[in-house]
Amino acid sequence: MTVIAVVPARYASVRFPGKPLAPLAGRPMVLHVLDAARAARRVDRALVATDDERIAERVRAAGGEAVLTSPEAASGTDRVAEVARRLPADVYVNVQGDEPLMAPENIDRAVALLDRPDRSIASLAYPIAPEAAADPGVVKVAAARDGRALYFSRARIPYDRGVGVRYQKHLGIYAYRAATLAEIAALSPSPLEMAESLEQLRWLEAGYTIWIGEASEDSVGVDTPADLLEAERRMRKEVVS
Repeated sequence: MTVIAVVPARYASVRFPGKPLAPLAGRPMVLHVLDAARAARRVDRALVATDDERIAERVRAAGGEAVLTSPEAASGTDRVAEVARRLPADVYVNVQGDEPLMAPENIDRAVALLDRPDRSIASLAYPIAPEAAADPGVVKVAAARDGRALYFSRARIPYDRGVGVRYQKHLGIYAYRAATLAEIAALSPSPLEMAESLEQLRWLEAGYTIWIGEASEDSVGVDTPADLLEAERRMRKEVVS
């Protein structure tokens, strides 16, 4: 099974313009994500897919591979699908460019979920405390016992009526089989997706199954400069410890 890891990196972020090049521990954030993708044992090739030559130049200067994709791509999945049309593989992993603490082991776990031929989309979750689940900036997933995702939400799901529930944070990573990636990239936005601003709900509404595995460790999604500071704090703490 040939696996290509793609790091989508868009320059014109609304809340944080130039985010992929924001300095983190002395290097552009996107390079930390690419390092993790390259270190994953089950990845045969890792690259950055970007709409901006500035990002591509920094990646290449650091010895990485970068592919320029359309500025019209509406999501990271669309950017990965564009790469898939040029570079053949069996599985593509979307390692989102704003997850600088994504562990290589997490990437391997996402790929491993597709070892079964009847599975076509996989992702990961990590257990979190009820207080963290209340944050709409943290996407939660509710999954069946066999690992099928039932729903993703910015709300705290499931609702706890005092019986005690296990909350799971959804991490920003997807593994897709090539044929399924092409199909979901052609889907139109769906009502639930637009309500929650979560593209994976489009796939669930269209009838696709997303398999959820447990991450080996948490990650930090960087949407704002404050998130970047938190990622830096965690990174420094890990280095010291």
